[in-house]
Amino acid sequence: MTIFHLIVFLPLLGAIVAGLFGRAIGDRAAMAATCVPMVIAAVLSWVGFYLIVHGGPVLVPLFTWIDSGSFEVSWALKVDQLTAVMLVVVNTVSAVVHVYSIGYMAEDPHKPRFFAYLSLFTFAMLMLVTSDNFVQLYFGWEGVGLCSYLLIGFWYERPSANAAAIKAFVVNRVGDFGFALGIMGIFLVFGSVSFDTVFQAAPTQVGKTIHFLGYDFDVLTTLCLLLFLGAMGKSAQLGLHTWLPDAMEGPTPVSALIHAATMVTAGVFMVARCSPLFEYAPTALAVVGVVGASTAIFAATVGLVQNDIKRVIAYSTCSQLGYMFFAAGMSAYPAAIFHLFTHAFFKALLFLGAGSVIHAMHHEQDMRNMGGLAKHIKITYVLMWIGSLALAGLPFFSGYFSKDMILEAAFGAHSTVGGYAFVLGMLAAVLTAFYSWRLLFMTFHGPRHEAHGHDAHGHDAHHEPHESPQVMLIPLYVLALGALFAGVVFAPMMIGEHMHEFWGKSILILENHTAMEAAHHVPLWVKLLPIGAGLLGIFVAFQMYIRKPGSGAALAKVNPGLYQFLLHKWYFDELYDLIFVRPAKWLGYKLWKEGDGRVIDGMGPDNIALRVAQLAKRAAGLQSGYLFHYAFAMLAGVAILVTYYFTTMMGH
Repeated sequence: MTIFHLIVFLPLLGAIVAGLFGRAIGDRAAMAATCVPMVIAAVLSWVGFYLIVHGGPVLVPLFTWIDSGSFEVSWALKVDQLTAVMLVVVNTVSAVVHVYSIGYMAEDPHKPRFFAYLSLFTFAMLMLVTSDNFVQLYFGWEGVGLCSYLLIGFWYERPSANAAAIKAFVVNRVGDFGFALGIMGIFLVFGSVSFDTVFQAAPTQVGKTIHFLGYDFDVLTTLCLLLFLGAMGKSAQLGLHTWLPDAMEGPTPVSALIHAATMVTAGVFMVARCSPLFEYAPTALAVVGVVGASTAIFAATVGLVQNDIKRVIAYSTCSQLGYMFFAAGMSAYPAAIFHLFTHAFFKALLFLGAGSVIHAMHHEQDMRNMGGLAKHIKITYVLMWIGSLALAGLPFFSGYFSKDMILEAAFGAHSTVGGYAFVLGMLAAVLTAFYSWRLLFMTFHGPRHEAHGHDAHGHDAHHEPHESPQVMLIPLYVLALGALFAGVVFAPMMIGEHMHEFWGKSILILENHTAMEAAHHVPLWVKLLPIGAGLLGIFVAFQMYIRKPGSGAALAKVNPGLYQFLLHKWYFDELYDLIFVRPAKWLGYKLWKEGDGRVIDGMGPDNIALRVAQLAKRAAGLQSGYLFHYAFAMLAGVAILVTYYFTTMMGH
């Protein structure tokens, strides 16, 4: 058994123990059975990272999964540099979230179920990132989708949580349908689903077309766009993003694990893994770049006006994923994965920090009901500052190294899409800093807003906010270290002078795609502009929420149309409701009432039953109970029989 067997299967073991035997062994044992293996897996992931970086990629075959004619799918753990980075991200954040959840879920009666779901999710994510073929990748892909559904709807007694879980599942089905078609197309074209076989044969398909419905489509462009459709759903890109903010209905640790650090980054990982396909499909790359840049600015504008503390951070995640995708669209995959790596730490820190605030406020999430918390929860306040500084990309925090690199690569691409991404990325950087400090100032500064009555959990709302217990704070310290140092320590390796040796063959960048190289030689103003953008956003937030509190509300009154447009998230939900939901509901209702009710039931079973009932009713009318009625009927019967007999006899 290798170290990689343990890294992947320890979380599964924890999930099985807590899930199947949680009630029998009790809450504490179930939490220990999931948290201990998870922490061990996290430590081993760092060891594995060191081994891969210094020893090269490893393939661990497990068994043959499907063998049917020419269709063969093996089950193996492919661990190269790209996977090693993902293992560190997934297991570190997951371990931290597991431990944090011990404190956060202390009052919840269903702890074994929650921890089993968390560990099962982690296993599915590990399957996804260690896959060595597309079918295994799809298994992990669907596994994280299932666990996401279970975790978003964890508090199933809340209608809003159930609705959010279903929405996430349905929206992801749209993306996954495209993803499945892409995988089928790959088997059709290449005769294999193994990464190595497909990637080696990719150059042979350049310029070839596939004939479908009377049109000729470029093979690689079509396959890459179908794969990217899957990534758009999973990673909440513009168009298929509507599920992510609603997913905040799940417990806060879920938001940190799934919607900040791991599941939503699966799409970015998949595009980087499939770089040998995307590199030969420039049109598909351009689409990735445009969608990513558009998502970055869209989510940043919506984040400006949200009042729920978790939703602000959710839109921030959506925006940062946009950055990762437009980096991939520039062929700057190392920059995309490096931002994925640093972002996991500071975004998980912000989510869990928000969880600490919610815990302090007895489950209050509306920032308008907060204020003045800095003196009550000082540690959380400092940690939220660290996370926000990293998110805004200010110097020497981890976001500074990764986000700036993406913007420099976009500028260095010297293409139309690169220019589009650079401009929108800069605007998004200003907005990101603004809404991050809006969150900090509304939550921790200004007058204390007293809540009244009872909160959702029945606690008396007249209370003093209190700092979270150490079991929740220690995970935050670990993430804060990542937010502070992940950038400066790993930048030389992942995006610096040692980049090519570090990534090896795990990522392919063609020689004529020079954005990563050009990023190191951009003018000084391009390097300084993101810092200026961040500082500008912070300055505006300071003016609006500290110097002149109330100016934000005044601005909203002056521009009610724009405010409502952003508050309603560009009316995407309303638009989808109009285009898809209502017509589907109308059609379903008509088929039910008219087709099923009137036609099928009306002419079939219901009609026959009605006729039988009517006949029985008439027959029942003959049963009067009077003796002379029956005597008369018998005589009449005898008369008819005799008449019939005589008439037949006469005939003979």
